[in-house]
Amino acid sequence: MPDTISFARGAPSPDLIPVEAVREATAKALDTDWQKALSYGVGIGHPGLCAWIAGRHGIDADQVMTTNGSLEAGAMLFRHLLEPGDRVVVEQPSYDRTLLLLEQLGVEFVPVALEEDGIDVDAIEKALESGPIKLAHIIPNFHNPAGCTLSGAKRQRLVALAAEHDFTIFEDDPYRELPFGEDPPATMLSIDEADKVIHASSFSKTVSPGVRTGYLAGPVGLIAGLAKVANENYISPNMLSGSLVLELCQSGVLDENIAKVKVALQERRDALVSALARHIPEAGFVLPGGGYFLWADLAESRDTVELAKKAKDAGAPFIPGTDFMLEGGSNSLRFSFASVPPEHMDEGIARIASCL
Repeated sequence: MPDTISFARGAPSPDLIPVEAVREATAKALDTDWQKALSYGVGIGHPGLCAWIAGRHGIDADQVMTTNGSLEAGAMLFRHLLEPGDRVVVEQPSYDRTLLLLEQLGVEFVPVALEEDGIDVDAIEKALESGPIKLAHIIPNFHNPAGCTLSGAKRQRLVALAAEHDFTIFEDDPYRELPFGEDPPATMLSIDEADKVIHASSFSKTVSPGVRTGYLAGPVGLIAGLAKVANENYISPNMLSGSLVLELCQSGVLDENIAKVKVALQERRDALVSALARHIPEAGFVLPGGGYFLWADLAESRDTVELAKKAKDAGAPFIPGTDFMLEGGSNSLRFSFASVPPEHMDEGIARIASCL
């Protein structure tokens, strides 16, 4: 067994990265698309990739821009739309880096709890009674860190609320392509008729984190404004990455890799669930229907911050729940199962259990 079996980082283990396919796609991109791949681009990034993404979503190409990963997409959107004091809905728990970005901008957080089928929409309606909301950050599918998926009914209600109360929904959706069973409900982007939804995703989970290629899709005017900001700040996102990702998309290799990765991730999730039942039966969780993460609640007396320190020393690091919460989370933790091969899962959880 390896010295370290890490449940901490939301990244695939090396065996899930399609290195040969990326090598071949890069060679072909440099053969057939080298003028774009090796040149300065424009703010939207590679136009061919924008067009492919638009086709995937059934929208127009001028509704899409690529970015250097989806985190940059979110950061750019926040800086463009938000000012200090703006009220922003954030799920609890939520992605820790999103919370950090918003905190740096000085927004007023409106924390809303997650339920088994996603954010508590009744609580958002109640929050609107206290004043306007500028933006709601929503991770709809196979949530990071909570693992839950937003129901179709809640998506409809959220989009209607955004139209009625004039706020933006940031649909942060990097895991949509990784379901273990049936596909998740339709994107909020696809049901938005009031230009209130901007959708973000990434090829980090379907190709590799290192390609750093994400995108935004949404209203034409907002995309044009963000593309201008991008052009003024860094000219264009990485054009070589955009070109090789486009080759993977057009050749069908992307979909082939997604199919393989979904099988591997489901095996890892199932191995984690079995290991928790054996070694930490007190853990309660929503079974994730896809993606990378499982959020576990332990007995209320547990302190996962202290547990994380011991588990790191034992060679099985994880992230305590407090990192994903504005308040609370001290008896919760996030497992990233994507980074742990099934044959190492039981040993990793046994190491954590030994620290309880």
